[in-house]
Amino acid sequence: MNISIVITQPMINKLFFLAAFSLLLSACNEDKALPIFGKTKIEGSDTIYHEIPDFNFMNQDSVMVNNEDLKDYIYISDFFFMSCPSICPKVKRQMLKIYDQFESEPLVKLVSHTIDPKRDTPEKLKMYASNLEVDTKKWWFLTAEKGEVMEIADEYFVVAYEDPEAPGGFDHSGKIILVDKDRHIRAFAEGTDPEDVDRFIKDIEILVNEYKTKG
Repeated sequence: MNISIVITQPMINKLFFLAAFSLLLSACNEDKALPIFGKTKIEGSDTIYHEIPDFNFMNQDSVMVNNEDLKDYIYISDFFFMSCPSICPKVKRQMLKIYDQFESEPLVKLVSHTIDPKRDTPEKLKMYASNLEVDTKKWWFLTAEKGEVMEIADEYFVVAYEDPEAPGGFDHSGKIILVDKDRHIRAFAEGTDPEDVDRFIKDIEILVNEYKTKG
């Protein structure tokens, strides 16, 4: 039995609309992909992106941790010091907001680097984390030699240096940084600006969904 299908103009219009909508949705999804920050190099057919370099720092439990321990996670990082009298408390409130938002998301970790290792010992960092009432398996507080910390701050594109004239003896920015599994920086937020952090949280969600979609 032969069956003939008549394609009407309304059907053509609907098919055209669905095709156009699919293209638009695809374009929107592409627009949502987060950029990769930093200088890039072209080597043959490969694009080499900026990466957070190897580090080996001590956490609040006096355990050495490194990049390998973060290879299966995306993480949010900031730089602070416990005696900071200026921006650090504001930034930590925003980091806590991020922590609360992603506390049950196993793909996400938080990593805070002290820029005052002389005073911010592992024992004090552990007490600091306890006062924040956070899970230190989820949120690390790291210390290292001052030179190492300042060096890696540069790799995060964060301003951090010792300055006797600055409040607390250090000058630093309140940036919060999002890093993917490949050590690429994917987003920034100004940690003293709650609205900017709200936008940043959406960026984190985009990156989480990107990895979940990949499987």
